[in-house]
Amino acid sequence: MIYITGDIHGDLDIHKLTSEIFREGSELTREDYVIICGDFGLRWDDSPEELHWLEWLDNKPWTTLWIDGNHENFYMLEEYDFEEWHGGKVQFITPNIIHLCRGEMFDIDGLKFYCFGGAESHDKEFRRVGISIWREEVPSPEEIEHGRQTLEEYGWKADIVITHSMPDHIQNEVFKPGTYASNILTQFLDEVDEKLKYKLWFSGHYHFSKTFDNRHFFIYNDIVKLTDEGFERVVPKKARTKYIDVLPEIFPEPVGEETADDTDGFAECAQEESSAEPEIPYTNEAE
Repeated sequence: MIYITGDIHGDLDIHKLTSEIFREGSELTREDYVIICGDFGLRWDDSPEELHWLEWLDNKPWTTLWIDGNHENFYMLEEYDFEEWHGGKVQFITPNIIHLCRGEMFDIDGLKFYCFGGAESHDKEFRRVGISIWREEVPSPEEIEHGRQTLEEYGWKADIVITHSMPDHIQNEVFKPGTYASNILTQFLDEVDEKLKYKLWFSGHYHFSKTFDNRHFFIYNDIVKLTDEGFERVVPKKARTKYIDVLPEIFPEPVGEETADDTDGFAECAQEESSAEPEIPYTNEAE
């Protein structure tokens, strides 16, 4: 089985993966996968707290896959070797936590996943280069070209797209002008969206869960499971995390009525749930 969720920001939003919230997780095996759509954040400063959570995640029964977002320490990522895994280039952070590199295609459980991490921070004025922000957050022209060549090799066909940014035209339609910048990555993703034949596209980064249309999905605190029909949500939409509770003022709300805590946008494309799970309060105790 393959599950997809949004940013975990190190320890800040990792609690969505506790057994209290992600109840199906305790029944999974190493042959099951949880994909994090960027801002993994557990390669940041090697603090005792970070290393604790990295070990905690590594000991979960599933295999964790993740793409990079804009909140990663790219200097630390450079220390890991590149390896081939399921058809694409990866970095093994631990035996059970795998970084899916930019512009790669992976064959996982019979599905083709095109993965492209990276995003441009919109809070640069509050960050220091090399300490809390890295120039590598936005892909280089060489990385963009590599991603394009990968798609050429696969005839511009995939099943699932995993990114941390949405294409330019979607950002422009969903957010107020100037909220998120147009850049080399979002412009390339416009090209991908236009030319690639695919089924579903999931993106983190924007700190809310929302259906844009029948193929594009913003994802944050939800965890969804891929099915033959598409996907179904397996985590309650109001699972709380410290990022939402403590720092809501940092993140602009999207145009429209939805806010960071309102994820009803998934309802129209996720499968109907037979019964709603009760809301689970945030807890500092993680299993």
